[in-house]
Amino acid sequence: MTQPQAADAARAAATEPVLTLADVSVHLPRRRAPVLSDVSTQVAPGEHMLVLGASGSGKSTLLQVITGVVPHTVTAELTGEVTVAGTTGAQATVVERSRYLGVLAQDPGAAVCLPQVEQEVALPLENHAVDPAAIEGRLREALRVVGAEHLRDRGTAGLSGGESQRVALAAALVTEPDVLLLDEPTSMLDPAGITAVRTALRSATERYGPAVVLVEHRLDEWTGTGGVAGLPARTLVLGPAGQVLADGPTTEVLHDQAGLLHAAGCWLPLDAELHALTGSDGGLAAPRNTALLENLAEQAGPPPPVRPKGVPVLVADGLAVGRGPEVRERSRGPLSVPALLAGVDLEVLPGEVVALLGANGIGKSTLLLTLAGLLDPVAGRVSGARPGLVFQNAEHQFLAHSVQAEISHGLPPESAEDTVTRQLRRHRLEHLAEQNPFRLSGGEKRRLSLAAMLAHDRPCLLADEPTLGLDRRDTITTSSTLRQVADEGGAVVLASHDIRTVVSLADRVVLLAEGGVLAAGPPAQVLAEREMLVRAGITLPPLVAWLLEHVPGHAVRPVLRALDEAVAAVPAGDEPR
Repeated sequence: MTQPQAADAARAAATEPVLTLADVSVHLPRRRAPVLSDVSTQVAPGEHMLVLGASGSGKSTLLQVITGVVPHTVTAELTGEVTVAGTTGAQATVVERSRYLGVLAQDPGAAVCLPQVEQEVALPLENHAVDPAAIEGRLREALRVVGAEHLRDRGTAGLSGGESQRVALAAALVTEPDVLLLDEPTSMLDPAGITAVRTALRSATERYGPAVVLVEHRLDEWTGTGGVAGLPARTLVLGPAGQVLADGPTTEVLHDQAGLLHAAGCWLPLDAELHALTGSDGGLAAPRNTALLENLAEQAGPPPPVRPKGVPVLVADGLAVGRGPEVRERSRGPLSVPALLAGVDLEVLPGEVVALLGANGIGKSTLLLTLAGLLDPVAGRVSGARPGLVFQNAEHQFLAHSVQAEISHGLPPESAEDTVTRQLRRHRLEHLAEQNPFRLSGGEKRRLSLAAMLAHDRPCLLADEPTLGLDRRDTITTSSTLRQVADEGGAVVLASHDIRTVVSLADRVVLLAEGGVLAAGPPAQVLAEREMLVRAGITLPPLVAWLLEHVPGHAVRPVLRALDEAVAAVPAGDEPR
């Protein structure tokens, strides 16, 4: 246990819990099995607890129970008792509990209600009747600790997903709540943003000692080079039926449960993942672990033959893209918006996957929206058949009131039934066919958004953060689906901060920085250029960095795919909930 983890544990042992759940179960309408089942746990002031579990295991529901959203806003049957800062009972409303809670939701944009960033961050202070003279200093400090000072005068509607996440975290921290609930706080963030989140939590803990409940998939990015030691001191593991599988010191839980969590498809820090595969501790410092990776590289064989170049399905020529309040209707003539990116030349070929990489706010989503025809170019042109687009926020594309209706929307009646059945099975949604899309977990929404778009035959698919919020198993499934689209003659262009998935999936990466394309080419070639990565604000995960340094470039993708194949599949009939 590291010194910060030991301090957390000592503080927790010496104080009364600020958060208690006693035998909490949640049943949602039209679901046979509970979402949460007899969950009991306590968190003390200053204690940090990580919540792990596969997609659909009830992690977000657990946070909604603590806030009171379940059952006061989301219709559900709640049993057991929840106590927050001495406020006990299911009758405590969301407003009453909000006095003690700071919440960063899985979709931070859904909580934004004011047009300007400074207004959004100041609103919680006003709701708490803070002295107006104190608001300016606390607002400025909250933005500073999350690295969002430069966003203060921006409009919230023009923020990127990662920028929205930073602002939402500032709003959660600004009142210095007793309990911080963070649901995937780094899902949309670049490395600088992840560092800012860690720094903000450390600063808050040192300053006033809130309890922190963290739900997070991107554990390697969260820990950086720290491995398991960089995680919260305590971990709670939820099983597929929403039951507690383990609750204790993180080092012990991830050591003892590494094999179970790996088989269940959870993301793990690299040292825990390698321990699950080899039984050896020490991560990349252990000879047995590096031998595994070297053996997998040797099995990759020679470099694959160069694929013949086909006719592009999508072309960007001298493209400049931007978005903002200055955008005018198409009928009113040329656009007058500042360009986020300019001089973008891109040919997307059938059979390939192209990944867009870059820092938050660089323009990745705007570029995808322009390629999709949903935004007009500031300059240049886009040609080719109109592609399909999977949005960064899955809810933005939902139109129907059930999962199966969402997939069937717009399909010819004669083929709808077969297509829906195939997509439900392909994306593990059969057990959710009658559910409202807006009531799904974040990972389930992501799978549905992809299933609904793939139900339509398009020559090119654009995907904005397609693995956002997904566990390891569903990330692998989604990557395999996108790879299959390309292997069957389609093309895929995706934007992502998930470097490991990009390297295992993409044929080509386009590195965006400094207002344009900084570099483009095979992932192993582009990501080996350290100067380029620094300029683009990209930090490689430890595994990818090690592979690029120690194995041939053509073997990096096969090694990552072999590690993915080691994740056990869920047997048929054992779908969660």
